[in-house]
Amino acid sequence: MIVVETEIGGKTISLETGRLAKQASGAVVVRCGDTMVLVTATGRDEAREAQDFFPLTVDLEERMYAAGKIPGGFIKRESRPTDKAILAARQIDRPIRPLFPQGYRNEVQVVATTLSVDHENAHDVLAMIGASAALTISDIPFMGPLGAVRVALIDR
Repeated sequence: MIVVETEIGGKTISLETGRLAKQASGAVVVRCGDTMVLVTATGRDEAREAQDFFPLTVDLEERMYAAGKIPGGFIKRESRPTDKAILAARQIDRPIRPLFPQGYRNEVQVVATTLSVDHENAHDVLAMIGASAALTISDIPFMGPLGAVRVALIDR
């Protein structure tokens, strides 16, 4: 197990690999406070025949149990992704897509699963950092890494 920690804006962000999702090409647990996100990256060894595009899939899985809510009543399962989850997946996709080699056509899937949320630290920024780290440590050709922070104007 490898753990790397850094402090950004007075908060400690840690990246841990080697404990969870060992079958993935790259897997990282990113933590800031009590917010934790597991990000996995997997890829095919060869491209499908006659495929003329790069099939990159990025999913952000927000789980209700991460916020301490258990679905009950008539609906017992998680529903479709929220608009915020779809936008966060796009925020991850757009910066990492150009960092793959030109002409690379193998299927790549990046899945960020929210394990816990403390309602103070944003899980989408942690998912972007984790996606970069998971792709960097995997055997998938990736010309990264990249970093992400949230910038906001407060009390204007």
